Amino acid sequence: MYDKLITINDLMTSNKLKMNNYKVNEQGFYGEYGGAFVPEMLYPNVEELKNKYLQIIGTDDFKQQFNELLKNYVGRPNPLYFAKRLSEKYQTNIYLKREDLNHTGSHKVNNAIGQILLAKHLGKKRIIAETGAGQHGVATATVCALMNLQCVVYMGEVDIERQAPNVSRMKMLGAEVRAAKSGSRTLKDATNEAIRDWINNPEDTYYLIGSVVGPHPYPDMVARFQSVISEEIRIQLKEQTGNEKPDYVIACVGGGSNAMGAFYHFLDDLSVKLIATEAAGMGIDTDETAASLKVGSPGIIHGSRTYLMQTDDGQIIEPYSISAGLDYPGIGPIHAHLNDTKRVDYMSVTDKEALDAGFMLTKVEGIIPALESAHAIAVLEKKKFKKDDIVVINLSGRGDKDLATYIDKL
Repeated sequence: MYDKLITINDLMTSNKLKMNNYKVNEQGFYGEYGGAFVPEMLYPNVEELKNKYLQIIGTDDFKQQFNELLKNYVGRPNPLYFAKRLSEKYQTNIYLKREDLNHTGSHKVNNAIGQILLAKHLGKKRIIAETGAGQHGVATATVCALMNLQCVVYMGEVDIERQAPNVSRMKMLGAEVRAAKSGSRTLKDATNEAIRDWINNPEDTYYLIGSVVGPHPYPDMVARFQSVISEEIRIQLKEQTGNEKPDYVIACVGGGSNAMGAFYHFLDDLSVKLIATEAAGMGIDTDETAASLKVGSPGIIHGSRTYLMQTDDGQIIEPYSISAGLDYPGIGPIHAHLNDTKRVDYMSVTDKEALDAGFMLTKVEGIIPALESAHAIAVLEKKKFKKDDIVVINLSGRGDKDLATYIDKL
C-alpha cells in the first residue's frame, strides 16, 4: 500500500493536479496564503529545499527507505478501529484512526521520518526542531537517534513544565532540549528560537518543522508525508465496509498536520465532509483562546501568510489552550485556504469540552486520548450525525503525556 501512496503523491506534480484548487501552486501559495517570507540568510536553505524535495522523495531509494521505516519501525498501517460502544452512544458509525498506536505515540513520527531521510539526502549533520506538546520533539529525537544525527529541540518553558514526561524522553534519546523563555514561553516562542538557530547555522543544519506551517515548501512537504493517514483510511474502510469513502472525517488542528494527513486524499471529493477543531481555550469571546481562524486575521507568521491572532498594528497575541500542541497563534496556510473556500468546517472546542471528551472516551472505549485528540472527539457532543453515517475521527496521539492534567481535573 505504501508504493501506492508514493505513486499518488508523485502524481501531484502532473498538470492535471496542479490545477486543483486545494493544492499548492508553483509559487508556494494556497490561494492567497502561503509563500516563503524568510530572512536573506535563510533564502539559500529554503530555495534548496524547494528545488530538490520533490525530486528526492520521488526516487526509488527514498521510497524504499520511507516505506520500510513506516512499516517496520513505526508499525504502520495502524488500525482503523470501529468504536462499538462509542457508536452506540452517539447512534452512528464511528471509526478511530489509531495514530496513538504509532511508535512515539502520535502522528508526528510519519513526518519526522520523511524529513530526516530528506535531511540525510541533503547532507545535513545537525537537526533542529520546535515542539509544543513534545510529541514532535520526541519523534525528532527518535529519528535522530536512529540516524545518528545531532538533535536540538526548542520548547517553551511553560510546555517543558506541563509536558515533563516527553522532555525526559527527548533527553533519554540524546536530544538537547533548549527552553524558550520569551513571550508566552510556548510553541510560538520555541519556533522563534528554532528559526534564530537556523539563521545562525545555515550550512550544516536542517530545520525539521513539525506541522504544515512555515515557509514553502514545508506545508506541502509535511502534508505529503502525513497523507499516509488518509490513504490508509481509504484502504481500511474499503476492507471493513466495502466503501472507501466516509461521510465525515474529523481531526483537531493547531498548526494542522494531523488534520491534513487525515483530509489529504478526500479533499477533491466533496461528498466527504471534513471537520477540524481549533482550541477555543476558555472561549473565543475571551482573551484566553488559540482559535486563530475564529478570532484571527490574515498576516505573516513564521515564514508564511496565513491567519493569526494579532493586534490592529500586527503584534502577535499570545494564545492559550490547555493543550500544548494546539497552543499556537496561527494555523497552516492550507487550512486558511480551506477555511476561506469552506471546504472544511472549522469548529472551536473549549478546554472543558475537550476534557469532558477525553474522560468520556476513556470510560467508553478504554482509550486515553491526547488532549489534542480530545478536541476532535468533542465534536460528537456538538454535532448530530445520521444513524447510517460513517464518521472517522483521527486519534492523533495518546494521552499518557497529559495524565497530570487529566488527574488534576478529576
